[in-house]
Amino acid sequence: MVMNMKKASELQYGEKGKIDKIDFSHPSSQRIIEIGFTPGQEIELINKSFFNDPLAFSVRGSLVAIRKNEADCISVS
Repeated sequence: MVMNMKKASELQYGEKGKIDKIDFSHPSSQRIIEIGFTPGQEIELINKSFFNDPLAFSVRGSLVAIRKNEADCISVS
């Protein structure tokens, strides 16, 4: 069975995804992990700004806003 992988930045309003992996070659990957975006966690896209940057996600019971290029290093299914 093939999982439908996408980046967290590609989620739609209210769509949930489970974090599969973080791209550790991205300069912000350490910060992303420190604020709670870790593999196995469920995230939900709560809001996007006018130009889709930043994006607000629900993760671990908190609302966290990150830049679109940071969300691009998070793979979800």
